Amino acid sequence: MTPLDILIKYQHALSEGLIVTFRLALIIWTVGIVCGSLVGALSSRWPLAVGFPARTVSFILSGVPVLVFLFWLHYPLQGMLGVVIDPFFTAAATLSIINVFAVSDIIRTVLNEFPQQYLVAAKVCGIEPLQAMLYIQLPIVLRQAIPSVLTLQVNMLQGTLFASLISVGEVFRVAQQINSQIYRPVEIYTALGLLFLCICLPMNGIALWLKSRYTRDFSER
Repeated sequence: MTPLDILIKYQHALSEGLIVTFRLALIIWTVGIVCGSLVGALSSRWPLAVGFPARTVSFILSGVPVLVFLFWLHYPLQGMLGVVIDPFFTAAATLSIINVFAVSDIIRTVLNEFPQQYLVAAKVCGIEPLQAMLYIQLPIVLRQAIPSVLTLQVNMLQGTLFASLISVGEVFRVAQQINSQIYRPVEIYTALGLLFLCICLPMNGIALWLKSRYTRDFSER
């Protein structure tokens, strides 16, 4: 049995697992991008009031393995609070928190590196501050941020595999269940690897193309 045979024979089960994976990823992406962009923008605007706490939390999270953070939210925290939360939402919350602060780091850095002389020149030319932000600053910031944010979202999609360890029925857990039935680990996990390659490589390729096509190093100005 080849990896392709695995994909064909178990396509229904794998499809259901992928649906759970993408539902999880959609929550993580939405919360991470929206809230992370807001936190990043506020961090740039108020570096002490918002930026310092956000950087502190980001620094702490960078030192905690994702798996440890996930298990801590799923077992000790829920035990201390006396609640039982669906593992799907625990995984979504864990990865969303990580994504929020990772996105905020990207947005804050891009905003801090934005050449302020562009806004000064716009003001000299009589352009209103809101127009300058919408038509000058925002397009440049998006060009600088989108490739890094897109690459980060690919990493977050791959991180959803950790959810299988707290019994979320995403695609990796489905692959484990299939393997427990037929015990063909080489073929099954090769098939899973090919599946993720087909999903993640195009996204990474787009991110690299956008980075090479649109971003620039403002430190060279």
